[in-house]
Amino acid sequence: MAQITIVDPVTRIEGHMKVQVTIDTVGGKQQVTDAQCTGTQFRGFEKILIGRDTKDAPYITQRICGVCPVSHATAASMAIEHAAGVTVPTNARILRNLVLGANFIQSHILHFYLLAALDYITPPASAPFTPVWNVDLMRNSSMQQIATNFITAITMRREAHEMAAIFAGRMPGLSAIQAGGFSAKPTSSMISNFSGYLNKLINFINNNYVPDAQLLSSAYSDYHQIGKGSGNLIAYGVFDLDDTSNPSRLLKRGVVYNSNLTSVQTLSTSKITESVTNSWYDNTTNNLNPAKGTTITVDPATKPSAYSWLKAPRYNSKPCEAGPLARMWVNGDYRQGISVMDRHMARSLETQKVANSMITWLNQLTAGASEYTTCVSPFSKSGEGLTEAPRGALGHWMTTSPSTTLAPNGMAAINNYQVITPTCWNASPKDTSGIHGPMEQALIGTPVSNASQPIEVLRVVHSFDPCMSCAVHVMRPDGKPVTIIKGEPEF
Repeated sequence: MAQITIVDPVTRIEGHMKVQVTIDTVGGKQQVTDAQCTGTQFRGFEKILIGRDTKDAPYITQRICGVCPVSHATAASMAIEHAAGVTVPTNARILRNLVLGANFIQSHILHFYLLAALDYITPPASAPFTPVWNVDLMRNSSMQQIATNFITAITMRREAHEMAAIFAGRMPGLSAIQAGGFSAKPTSSMISNFSGYLNKLINFINNNYVPDAQLLSSAYSDYHQIGKGSGNLIAYGVFDLDDTSNPSRLLKRGVVYNSNLTSVQTLSTSKITESVTNSWYDNTTNNLNPAKGTTITVDPATKPSAYSWLKAPRYNSKPCEAGPLARMWVNGDYRQGISVMDRHMARSLETQKVANSMITWLNQLTAGASEYTTCVSPFSKSGEGLTEAPRGALGHWMTTSPSTTLAPNGMAAINNYQVITPTCWNASPKDTSGIHGPMEQALIGTPVSNASQPIEVLRVVHSFDPCMSCAVHVMRPDGKPVTIIKGEPEF
């Protein structure tokens, strides 16, 4: 008989998420036959921004996520610059790359060791890591090296934050990235200090992180066949390498469809829509492009078919996976497969690629060169800021007020604002056509050994590194998953 297992909240992610899976026997074995991913918290940043000075956006949107504030500050600044027709100076572009690169490094190290590895290794014997489910941890003795590096990784993650703060001012909640460029002027001392941190982190990535990801991939090789999902991949591109209006990027922009994984399609944001059929938003906002989208919430009790505060982004009507695997696949750097372990491998290799590129960018900084161009947002203009957060494609869409009547201090204000985060792509609910989001599709078909301890479900979810919203919480070990026999009332 089918069982419904609810994991709520899903821990070791950023923010608040519930996963509900239906587990049934198929071909004599238990597996997930249906899945729902729920964002359980409404944050309302898009509503908060309306009427604000446009230049507030980079600072306010950083609070969407304390793990990847650099990406939000960058996307918001890019949206304003797009509306104003401003190109930032070379030094500003490089400084943004360096700070964002540091943010990628800290986030990927955090994810592998502190969030995902605990699904596979025996954790430290203390709260909040204990007690541990009786599942197949530490498949071979060599995995002890991952457990050993667990503590070192905490230090490395902190040092990546410290490295970013050299130019950013502080981390998280940086102050340096703003519309028009960058507020800090690099000195030889700052560059040298940054270089010292970077060399130490590159050593850890090369000698610990990448080998540990390879070890995990080998020990749990069956997870190369689990968790594919939609198979469609999307990347906005990141780390601009020149100052042109259509720059070359370290990690390219593009879309790959499951029907032809070797062909990278040109990305057009006009093909992006957001379904709210199964989200707690008013149906008048259904299937709109984010440039025209609005945020109108409804009482969940009035929309019983809905089950998430996340909208369902679609590209050309297709659910698409975003993240390191999507970026590395689009870029042609990693095309071994789409699975739980492929996500871990692509993330580690991307960390290595970005860190090595940062050496070049650091050497390109010019002391005394301009870091800022005056940026005044015009009235009745639209702007689009596309970049990548560590977890995937991030887009900000903004329109400015038509007159000073809505503007603070006589300056152009925000008339409308929309954000599509990476986890909105990955953990989206079913769309208007009833098609599951990428994470839900990845869960369906996943084998489960014990429905009361569904470690396989967590391994799939954690491979996406979901980030529902900015939050810090610790779960004490007195809660249990709820298992409901099919047919009984759900709650």
